Amino acid sequence: MTNREAVIVGAVRTPVGKRGGALSQWHPVDLLGHTLRNLVDRAGIDPALVEDVITGCAVQVGPQSANLGRHAVLAAGFPDPVPAVSITRQCGSGQQAVDFAAQGVIAGSYDLAIACGVESMSQTPPSAGLVPGGPLGPQYGSRMTARYDGGMLAPGPASELLNKTFEMDRESLDAFSIRSHARALAATKEGKFRDQMVPITADPDDESGPAIVVDEGIRENMDPAKLASLKTIFAADGLTTAANASQISDGAAALLIADRDFAERHGLVPRARFRAMCVAAADPIIQFTAVLESTRKALKRSGLTVDEIDLFEVNEAFAGVPLMVQREFEIPDEKLNVNGGSIAIGHPLGSTGARMLTDLLCELERTGKRFGMQTICEASGTANTTIIERI
Repeated sequence: MTNREAVIVGAVRTPVGKRGGALSQWHPVDLLGHTLRNLVDRAGIDPALVEDVITGCAVQVGPQSANLGRHAVLAAGFPDPVPAVSITRQCGSGQQAVDFAAQGVIAGSYDLAIACGVESMSQTPPSAGLVPGGPLGPQYGSRMTARYDGGMLAPGPASELLNKTFEMDRESLDAFSIRSHARALAATKEGKFRDQMVPITADPDDESGPAIVVDEGIRENMDPAKLASLKTIFAADGLTTAANASQISDGAAALLIADRDFAERHGLVPRARFRAMCVAAADPIIQFTAVLESTRKALKRSGLTVDEIDLFEVNEAFAGVPLMVQREFEIPDEKLNVNGGSIAIGHPLGSTGARMLTDLLCELERTGKRFGMQTICEASGTANTTIIERI
């Protein structure tokens, strides 16, 4: 087992739809099932060989409850014996699914596993934690509430604390938003997302209709003056607006992860290996600073320096997060979120980590670069960082 190496042998994602938009009629089970089916079909692998399907989903209520990963496996038409589990690490759920799958392969628990994520924010509340009785909602007097003087902030209000702590300014946040849309639009027009995209129709019952093959939220010709005129959402004297925060979205993504020897024996092409997989936690009030610690840990474990990383993906939950990471690690602008991020593409919470890794892998392959790192901040003060190496 000590010589086992986990490799990515397949990666796909759906287009990301706006809340109430192109994918809103898809039940999340069917949305993920459609994605899983496309993943194994493209790889040319018998799904009966898959030993587990680890599914990231942030808000596991309503249509996303009761281990939706298992139901998605059945919706995909996989054989009954293929198991699945659903996990949540909030915005990093899809990335954590990847890390768990890779760790299982390295440990010898699996030869072949799927890591995936899904979120239909059109069909679920934005955060189950905010409902009455939830850990961030009213009418919940807990020991956590007592410890943190009335409880933790929801991510939106916490973004204003981040802005203040790290001395962000509105101009920089809005400029980053414009940059995200411009880069995502350019990547779309240049066909950079085409090969990874799972074609899908707006009507789940009519797959003969026109296929949706582009992310729905990307905007063209963003006007800086219009962005500057938008009202802030979470504080009258704040900086966070609808334009410099991630979009509420629907989507799914999935990666096929195998032991390298198994992959080569079964005609699967190893595309990337894992150099580091780290998780960290920090202040649950400001919430977003754990990405700094998880990134430091990942760099140390990988033996790599910032200069050796070719591409960085930092989730754009709010524009202040990637700007904070960029400043802390002195990341060159031409290496950071080169094809845009969640501000433009959208942020279906549970699938974003798998979507980002799919994008990152494909960009490493397209450019011939070697090392890619991605990191995601998560509600309540946790974060994941993963470093991959293109093979």
